[in-house]
Amino acid sequence: MAEALAAFLFCALMSGSAIFGVKLRDWLSEEHLSERTLEAIRLVTSLLVTFAALVLSLQLSSVKGAFDTAYRDRNADAAQLAQLDECLRGYGAEADSIRLDLRSYTAGVIASTWPNEQKPAGVSYPETAAMAREGADPSLGALIVRVGRAINGLAPADTFHVNVATECRSVYQQVQQRRWAVIEDVRGPVSPLFTSVLTFWLMLVFLSFGLQIPRRRLAAIVLAIGIVSISTVMFVITDLESHYAGLFGISSASMRGALAGMLH
Repeated sequence: MAEALAAFLFCALMSGSAIFGVKLRDWLSEEHLSERTLEAIRLVTSLLVTFAALVLSLQLSSVKGAFDTAYRDRNADAAQLAQLDECLRGYGAEADSIRLDLRSYTAGVIASTWPNEQKPAGVSYPETAAMAREGADPSLGALIVRVGRAINGLAPADTFHVNVATECRSVYQQVQQRRWAVIEDVRGPVSPLFTSVLTFWLMLVFLSFGLQIPRRRLAAIVLAIGIVSISTVMFVITDLESHYAGLFGISSASMRGALAGMLH
């Protein structure tokens, strides 16, 4: 919803700039609208368009790269959790209480990260109403730390259990690394200030277009297409920055698959 509102805001700002350019042209005297003046405006506009297109493409590429990284890290996190549960299952009944905590952690991550989806069933987990969708949460962090301490506290009685416990400790370290990778993915590559400056540049571009276009219906349609196109690009950039919300949000399928495996 927020991403759609941002797109409408961009569209309104670009449209307002273009309309202001058209009105400004009406207010100017004929001496300001000579062919040489308009040619100079076209040169400046070409420079602005080239610069804005370059910055937009770089920004879109950066945001898409960050989104792909977050997607891979989340899927790898789910895989590591499933692997840890399998390892604990192989250890035996002594690790059942640890597996319960691991299920609670996984269910809590699902409920807090995707609050608008169906809540996990068949397992208890911490209250997630006040948890942030992204970033580190103290209660979930304490839960996964407890899992690690319980694994370290295992007392294997034979060589087989010694080897399995060692494997589980190694997998747990990987789980922690993936968890912090997912947490760090929250730090987006684009700052709000940069987005504001880019929006200002685009407003100047469409103001220049408004100064130049003739009062023809086709010219107005083409300008409107340009406004909608740029607004759509800004919507995609804004949406991709919200990794777990919006139209392109990361799916909960991998985490739900890991939890389903733990419950069997």
